[in-house]
Amino acid sequence: MFIIWNVLSIVIAAAGLAYAVNAFKQIQSKDPGDELMQKIAKAIQDGGKAFLHAEYKYLGLFVAAVFVALCLGKDDPASGSYLGMSTGIAFLFGALASGIAGYFGMYCATRSAVRTTQAAKTSLGAALDIAFKSGTVMGMTVVSMGLLGIAVLMLVYVSPSAATAAIAAGETPTNFVNYVLGFSFGASSIALFARVGGGIYTKAADVGGDLVGKVEAGIPEDDPRNPATIADNVGDNVGDVAGMGADLFESYVGAIISTAIIGFSMVKPDLTGDAYTESLTSLLMFPVMLAATGIIASFLGTFRVKADDESKLSSALFGGLLAASVALVIGAAALTMIMTPSPVKPDGLETFPHWNVFWSVIIGLTAGIVIGHVTEHYTSEKKAPAQMIAQQSETGAATNIIHGLATGMASTWIPTVLLALAVYYCNELAGMYGICVAAVGMLSTLGISLGVDAFGPVADNAGGLAEMSHQPPEVRERTDSLDATGNTTAAIGKGFAIGSAALTALALFSAYKVACGPEVDLGLDNANVVMGLLIGAMLPFAFSAMAMKAVGKAANAMVEEVRRQFREIPGLKEGTGGEADYMRCVDISTKGALREMVGPGILAVTAPIAIGMIFGKAAVGGMLAGATGAGVMMALFMANAGGAWDNAKKYIESGALGGKGSEAHKAAVQGDTVGDPFKDTAGPSINILMKLMTIAALVALPLFRQ
Repeated sequence: MFIIWNVLSIVIAAAGLAYAVNAFKQIQSKDPGDELMQKIAKAIQDGGKAFLHAEYKYLGLFVAAVFVALCLGKDDPASGSYLGMSTGIAFLFGALASGIAGYFGMYCATRSAVRTTQAAKTSLGAALDIAFKSGTVMGMTVVSMGLLGIAVLMLVYVSPSAATAAIAAGETPTNFVNYVLGFSFGASSIALFARVGGGIYTKAADVGGDLVGKVEAGIPEDDPRNPATIADNVGDNVGDVAGMGADLFESYVGAIISTAIIGFSMVKPDLTGDAYTESLTSLLMFPVMLAATGIIASFLGTFRVKADDESKLSSALFGGLLAASVALVIGAAALTMIMTPSPVKPDGLETFPHWNVFWSVIIGLTAGIVIGHVTEHYTSEKKAPAQMIAQQSETGAATNIIHGLATGMASTWIPTVLLALAVYYCNELAGMYGICVAAVGMLSTLGISLGVDAFGPVADNAGGLAEMSHQPPEVRERTDSLDATGNTTAAIGKGFAIGSAALTALALFSAYKVACGPEVDLGLDNANVVMGLLIGAMLPFAFSAMAMKAVGKAANAMVEEVRRQFREIPGLKEGTGGEADYMRCVDISTKGALREMVGPGILAVTAPIAIGMIFGKAAVGGMLAGATGAGVMMALFMANAGGAWDNAKKYIESGALGGKGSEAHKAAVQGDTVGDPFKDTAGPSINILMKLMTIAALVALPLFRQ
């Protein structure tokens, strides 16, 4: 059955990729608009491609160096060392799969925006169809590439029958799933650099363009007179499409692989022969098949997303998510009946009922949906928190910022309690396996949930294209409706990403604890653990400081360049003379992002390895726990504060409190410039920091002191 389940997963993953390619072809067949629209779109496409090509050159060197280091490592499973060629190849595949998924998603998004603008000339429904279809290309590519890589590596590296033979011979079976962990390590490495680099790029352009364009020059967003406009639109794609895709790709594969690693150690110890093989196969393959079921559920959910009325946009998108979730619940129930995964209880004498595993899936799925809606409450311009920040803008930027910070802090408690309850009840239901499978449940419908999230940047770019190509007012109204909905879905996507990152980090931490063995004391009465805990809690702050400073440096260069062009190009600011040098601003964002992404990336990879080699495994365990606890709080705070600041600005721009150009609007723009690197650079990158550190610790565990 092990081979059958893997082959079935590969077939479903291949079907998901075929769907993504077919959807892309359908988008490409749509009208790309007039010559001016195509010219602007090409500038955005070229800017995005140039950045990713440059970024991937740097990443190629990093991947090559790590690949060689892994291959030179000791491959001796008997001593707990799973380095060597097998892990190196898995790492390489993970890096390539993540890079390909992000590149293809961004390639599609940059070509979909202009077609969305053109479709908006006809109807809102036609524009929604293209923008959402572009998002699902990203979503289905991510889940299909992730599942395909895991299933193929499981087929090559893992053998339940070999484990059964070892048991029969009185030996301890080797957990070859640890080799597959290299796939997650490769994905994590690409994800961090893509998230940090893309975040620096997009926010340097956004902050620099807003401060000079909106506040100083008093010109509207996406106005072609602003030299940073093209860079801003490029940034939406490299940050919120390629970066977010890489982030969730890494969570997705990390959750599946960590569940399989835990599952290997949770077979009832008195089982032998076929009974052992059957139990091990079900525990190993249940998360893989659950992910495959999620691909089918996501595909079915896409048929629910249709709307011709602005008031129905949100309900159409959430209707698709709900339909996919219902389909997943039905599929998970069927899988549970067929596979009967029954992890052993801590006493080693009994197993948890297989239906407890099913309920853990439901808890994870429900927690993700609820956290998304809580995020919407704190960030939507239609809700009280963002409107209160807007009202505080009437007395200046300082009060806007104070209230935005308070809102972000207040927004952490409900998601944290939800995650804590999810961990508690999943542990009660199915032990560590329940916690891990809850993370898979939360991420199973990623094919459509990432599609809903990636829809936002496409809609945003479509609005920018409408403004820059001087489309009729009704076209901009339709793209603005899509953009407003996209802002909400993007905020929900960030909340979902943080929740899934927290559960995935806990799942990976559980795998780390199992790998360390019972001889490593991870209790709080161990001074090494407490020391590591404090260092780990500090790391998200140090990491965020590096990311925020990076945005500040790049944005400062952007501000000076935009001011220079307004000053030196005759008639540019007035719209009566020369044309802006957009590519100069694109170049500033590109160089700034590539230069500044190195430090945070190196910190995430080297910190756990350095602590482990100097202070030992227990100190690393404490560090991972501290980084996860502080990281979840920081990520929620920064993402929600940034989203609330952004939508407070948009609330004013809709006509409230004096509208565009008012003193309240200027204060809100300044608050939003603080929130931009919060929600799009530092905050999302912490998700990856938590997971990458744990994966690096797992892979490098043989190098650590006892």
